[in-house]
Amino acid sequence: MIRKWNTAALGKARTLGARGRRGRTAPVTCALITLCCLLFLVSPASGLNPAHGTGEELLAAQRAWFRRWGVIPAELFEDSPGAVLIPATALFVHGSWVHLLGNMLFLYVFGAMTEARMGRLQFLLFYLGCGYLALLGYAAANADSQESLVGASGAISAVLGAFLFLFPRARVTSLLPFLFFLPLRFPAWVVLPFWASLQWMAAGRAGDGPGVAYLAHLVGFGLGFVFAWVRFGGGTRVGGVPATAPEGENQP
Repeated sequence: MIRKWNTAALGKARTLGARGRRGRTAPVTCALITLCCLLFLVSPASGLNPAHGTGEELLAAQRAWFRRWGVIPAELFEDSPGAVLIPATALFVHGSWVHLLGNMLFLYVFGAMTEARMGRLQFLLFYLGCGYLALLGYAAANADSQESLVGASGAISAVLGAFLFLFPRARVTSLLPFLFFLPLRFPAWVVLPFWASLQWMAAGRAGDGPGVAYLAHLVGFGLGFVFAWVRFGGGTRVGGVPATAPEGENQP
């Protein structure tokens, strides 16, 4: 299984939570988080459902689950009519607790403000569309891979890209490991491009085996930034919102 999140420093969300600007709730963000969590809890990946067994039986159930609902690049472009839906289902499947919680933390923090700026319906379509295309882009670049690709981080990377354009001066609190995890605050225009640069470098070193789909992160991030630029470039960007967001090293 190809796992899908890797970041640069671990931070803690303190200010915004699942609320947008001026205290408005972010129902789409909350609904996406809830759906991902519920699907994970009933899936074999959580290990909590006794119907999936234990030991080797559980591992077999997990492999079957990922192959059923995840993207397998070598099979995606076959003539199966149902294959076109697979990238959409893979967005809601996660491989482990760390994978799920890392993705949901980022969506919880960055998604709320982005949803408030875009509007509910537009944010939902943006999230699903960019996530779909990020998975599709990775599959096209790795067309011979038999590894299952699952997770929401292509879509969440798109949210980060849009957040960078919409809120470039929002403050991001990060704990940097090479500075002994001291909490430091940087504007989004420093932290998020740094994160994207790390994804670019990691994508160049990535092997053919299971790991993190860095290319899907880059595709999603680029799509999100371009969408926000095209859609909101003529309007006034929000630059001074005091946002606190995580930027973490977490490899689910």
